[in-house]
Amino acid sequence: MQCRLGCGACCIAPSISSAIPGMPDGKPAGARCIQLDEQNLCLLFGLSSRPTVCLGFRAMVDVCGSSQDEALWLIGELEMQTC
Repeated sequence: MQCRLGCGACCIAPSISSAIPGMPDGKPAGARCIQLDEQNLCLLFGLSSRPTVCLGFRAMVDVCGSSQDEALWLIGELEMQTC
């Protein structure tokens, strides 16, 4: 599966405990990453400063669903189950 351009759910729904440029303490679940632009595109994509956790994320139907709303819900559910 390919990422849906402009979805950004993986940059909003999960918590990230590692530092992100501009967010030295990471981000809580449900908070928009500071590196997500107005079109929901990652400003760090392809850069070495992109957090390792972000590099490891892969789009999959059971995580991303069929829409941004579904992806936000699915990733949010996974976040709650792993806290």
